[in-house]
Amino acid sequence: MKPKVILETNFPNLKLFAKGKVRDIYEVGNYLLLVSTDRLSAFDVIMGQGIPYKGIVLTKISEFWFNFTEDVIANHLITTNVDEYPDVCKEYADELRDRSMLVKKANVVPIECIVRGYISGSGWKDYKATGKISGIKLPDGLVESEKLPEPIFTPSTKAEIGEHDENISAEQAISIADENTFNILKEKTLQIYKKAADFALQKGIIIADTKMEFGFYNDEIIIVDELLTPDSSRFWPLDKYEKGRGQESYDKQFVRDYLLSINFNKQPPPPVLPEEIIKKTGEKYLDIYKKLTGESIV
Repeated sequence: MKPKVILETNFPNLKLFAKGKVRDIYEVGNYLLLVSTDRLSAFDVIMGQGIPYKGIVLTKISEFWFNFTEDVIANHLITTNVDEYPDVCKEYADELRDRSMLVKKANVVPIECIVRGYISGSGWKDYKATGKISGIKLPDGLVESEKLPEPIFTPSTKAEIGEHDENISAEQAISIADENTFNILKEKTLQIYKKAADFALQKGIIIADTKMEFGFYNDEIIIVDELLTPDSSRFWPLDKYEKGRGQESYDKQFVRDYLLSINFNKQPPPPVLPEEIIKKTGEKYLDIYKKLTGESIV
């Protein structure tokens, strides 16, 4: 049975705190309720159609990784069990189930913490132009999708909806946060990436790059938002990996490639996605979750 696709949430008795590209965030007492819709954003444009199961995969895969990395750094997750949510949420339990998490309310550091183990995407574009990514000089002669000698930390700005994130140097990131905070973010981002990438490799998955967000909670830095999802990461099948070209992918790169093929101008309004593209994208989200966790959603 095809699942209900949720593009918007409307919970009149909950206080809307913020609306992201994919998540609707509600304030519940001292906590936040993160609800992952099935919205899809590509090139920072929110598509008009949703992807079946997407919000469920984002929630469950984040929960998996938060538990997997809690020995590296504390995170904001309290529970994903709607039966444990405050009473005010109970009337919305059916919509919240499997696609929401109750989290600590942290003061978010306005930096996207990106780590790259392979050279792809905007990093590949910057490297071709300058030989660098975020001011970091890389070896000459690298080709697209090549594994880097060591994973690198390449922060970016955290753009508003409709704006584009921009890669920034360590010096620029320090001017946004401070040197001590920057050093902790860099250290923890790299530690999480290395632990997760080693694990994923055993499952036949390359994590080419990913982005994380952190915040302060009770004066402690914790990891927040989502973690190592198909929306925040590039997942490549190991058995099809070949450097020197773009890779097959388990993330929304599939949609990006389609949009590029029709010369989408990367500005609203979005085009209508063919049903086949929607279906295949949903299957990719389900597939990566099963490959990494060993569990099926459907």
